[in-house]
Order: sequence, then C-alpha cells, then structure tokens
Amino acid sequence: MTVVLEPADWEPLQAAHSERVDALLADHLERRQRGEKHPVEDFLFTYYPTRPKQLRVWHPGPGISLRGATQYEGKRGYLYSGDAARLDPTEISRRTDSITWIARLLKATADRQPQFGCFGLHEWAMVYRSEEVRHDWPLRLGADRTDRVVESHKIACSHFDAFRFFTEPARPLNVLQPTRESQPLLEQGGCLHANMDLYKWATKLMPFTPSSLLLDCFELARDIRTLDMRASPYDFAVLGYDPIPIETPAGKAQYAAAQRAFADRARPFRRQLVELCDQLAEEQQRTSHA
Repeated sequence: MTVVLEPADWEPLQAAHSERVDALLADHLERRQRGEKHPVEDFLFTYYPTRPKQLRVWHPGPGISLRGATQYEGKRGYLYSGDAARLDPTEISRRTDSITWIARLLKATADRQPQFGCFGLHEWAMVYRSEEVRHDWPLRLGADRTDRVVESHKIACSHFDAFRFFTEPARPLNVLQPTRESQPLLEQGGCLHANMDLYKWATKLMPFTPSSLLLDCFELARDIRTLDMRASPYDFAVLGYDPIPIETPAGKAQYAAAQRAFADRARPFRRQLVELCDQLAEEQQRTSHA
C-alpha cells in the first residue's frame, strides 16, 4: 500500500531534514573551508564514503509517494509519474544481493549475545610495536607503555573492519581471527564498530532508508567515535576529549558502561534497518510476481 503525501504534508518534513543536516554538518564544513582537519570528528566523512551533499537529500522511505516532488524526476532510485515521485521497484531488484547480505548480518548481530569485555583495545592493537600510527597524534602513554598495555590484556576483537588495521605483531594476539566471510558469524551488538556501522548500512540502503533513520544512525556513529577515541591510546585532551584510561579498573568500568549504553541505543536502529530490508524483500517479491 502506498501513502500519497501532498506538498503541504511532505515539504515541512523535507525542511526539517535540511535544518537537522545543516546543524550536524556545520562544524565539519566550516573546518573544510578553512582547510583544517580534525582527527576525531572528520572520521565519518573519511572512513565512510557518503558525502555531505548526499546526506542533504531527503528520502521518505518505501511505501510513500510525494505529489509534485519534481526534484526527484530523473534521480536514480526514483520514478516520477502521475505528478508524483516514488521509489523505483526495479532498483530494489538490482540490489537484491546486497540487501539480503545486509539483512543477514543485521539479524545475526541482533540475535547474538552482546559482549562488553573488549575495552576498546582494538585501537591499541593498531599501533602495537609500530613506528607509524594511524593518526598523526601523540600517544598518551608513549610507545613502550602502550605496547605493555596490549601485552597485558586479552585482545578479543570480533569486528573485521577493526581487526584488519591491527599491526602484524598484534594480529596473533587476538583470540579471534575475523574475516569478511565470517562477519555474520562473529559480529555482536556490544561492539562499538558494529554499532557505528549501522550508519554504513543505512547509507548502503539509500535511497530506501528514511532520512530520519539515516540521521539517527549518523548521530549514533558520531557519538560512538568520540568514545572510541577517548578510550584510544592517543592523547586528545588538548581538543577537549578527556581520556578514558582503559588500562585502569576505573577506566574499564567507565568504558563498559558507555558501551552498554550505546548497545541499548543502537538496538532499535538495527531493528528498524532489519524491518526495512524485510519490507524491500517483500516489495521485490510482489514486483517479480506482478
């Protein structure tokens, strides 16, 4: 069933989206104009491929038709006919394999018991016994003490896209050896990067993803990135980020509590993305039998 929205109904939603995006992007765009880089806040625009201009486009989601929305005419993923714009069902068919894979990963992650004992040591393993660091920034404890922190802990990173940045000496120290193929078998909802990646899956499902959900995932990823860097071996205090010393019992407790809070916050967004994938699969099935 398709809901048809008149301009008086959808234009305020589009305007509210634009205001929200402007607020989220303002600092990043101002820094970019000045040619300034930020080691924490620029991450969502460098690690993930979605550009600010793509975030500005408002997507209502499936099952909604927008009367008089001529700006969608000719835009990939949309059909404009009968004076209204709607999502193109053939775009769903073209991306069936990707949608199926994302749904499988998200469902498996949601069903798995979350773990809260990693203490953010993935970032420490990325600089272990290396003269090079991923971020051109000083280490809070220095290189030798950072290495000793890694060596004195059990490293249990379940996320492939974090593990692949481990230094070669750090890789054998991880109790898991995640691969892209094993990702649906290992990913779990306590992992900061798995929850940060909800933004990635939301962008990969565009234009089907409702923009409200996309920005919810963006804000979640932004906030998780802050925790990730506060608990990292880098010293970002001069930028206003108080460190979480995960090498201490108090720091571990602080990190685990924040990790649990993010897992709770991510859970409904993961569920909504699963429901979106299921909705798209049903639409594809209806179209193929039409």
